[in-house]
Amino acid sequence: MKNFVEQSHDLPSISVLMPTLNAERHLDRCLSSIRGQNYPRWKVEIVVSDGGSEDRTLAICNKFRARAYHNPLKTAEAGKAVALQHAKNDLVALIDSDNILPDKNWFRRMVEPFLNEEVVGSEPWEYVYRAKDGFIDRYCAMLGMNDPLCYFLGNYDRQCLLSKKWTNLKIKSLDKGNWLKMSLTPPAIPTIGANGTIFRRKFLSESGLIGKYLFDIDVLAALAERKPVSFAKVKTGIVHLYCGSDIKKFIRKQTRRIKDFLYYQKIGARRYPWGKQNKVGIVKFVLSCVTILPLVFQAIKGYLRKKDRAWFFHPLACWLTLFIYSIEKIKNGLKNILKIGSFQMNREKWSQ
Repeated sequence: MKNFVEQSHDLPSISVLMPTLNAERHLDRCLSSIRGQNYPRWKVEIVVSDGGSEDRTLAICNKFRARAYHNPLKTAEAGKAVALQHAKNDLVALIDSDNILPDKNWFRRMVEPFLNEEVVGSEPWEYVYRAKDGFIDRYCAMLGMNDPLCYFLGNYDRQCLLSKKWTNLKIKSLDKGNWLKMSLTPPAIPTIGANGTIFRRKFLSESGLIGKYLFDIDVLAALAERKPVSFAKVKTGIVHLYCGSDIKKFIRKQTRRIKDFLYYQKIGARRYPWGKQNKVGIVKFVLSCVTILPLVFQAIKGYLRKKDRAWFFHPLACWLTLFIYSIEKIKNGLKNILKIGSFQMNREKWSQ
């Protein structure tokens, strides 16, 4: 297997873009994992866009010499756009404050594909499973996604123990040793963009897609509409501390996900082709939730492959997702009929 980039003079410079809002819970560990990389310190800048944190977020940023800018619109998508405006380096890494880089050579592995001029970005192909993490985080790591609906749609983008694939879309790829080189064409576009994705800054800046918001999973989808896009899936992982063991937090995040989607879809700000995804998968998801047994069988299948009781959160995760998405869809439809403005979530007290 080919070694990842070894010589410091061959390494590109990196701007880490990180939106924050009351993110003190995991931020110290996140920034420590970035600053602890086996990578020239002067080639890595951390650009934080903060939505008005009232906790220790900014103090922690200062501790790790991260440059912080104000994000008046508060959302992560707006924060990424703000941070991009201030980025100076060749590559931009979209790393959230609840991510932890799993080893000191993570950056070196992730930048190796950029030696190929055709590659516009790279992303780790799995979430790192850690036995010490909360059961929801362990479940999401094993499932390879934070939204179980994507398992049924097949458009997920991380290794899934149930399918033993990093996506279920039909995508041609070439194994380059430490990474897979893919050519992405619509509608077969995985949900690539968050939690450790790296793009060429020039590619993002010249795309014409970045205004007040940077919707990470929309970037490749929009550009692939023009021509095939070369992208790399790197054979490494990233830690995502999504919800710990807090079911209420899972509910809040799923609610935020669907409300944001409906709001931005209505104002025409989204480009990812959700409407062209697997319709049969949606039917299977609904029927599986209603009949229960398919979800139980999937949980058992997962448990047999990785003996962790977190798998038995799967039926509840699916039920909650179906209920939340259905209720919010109905509420949004009623608001449209009654001509009430589409609801956008309040971020005043939001935290990771």
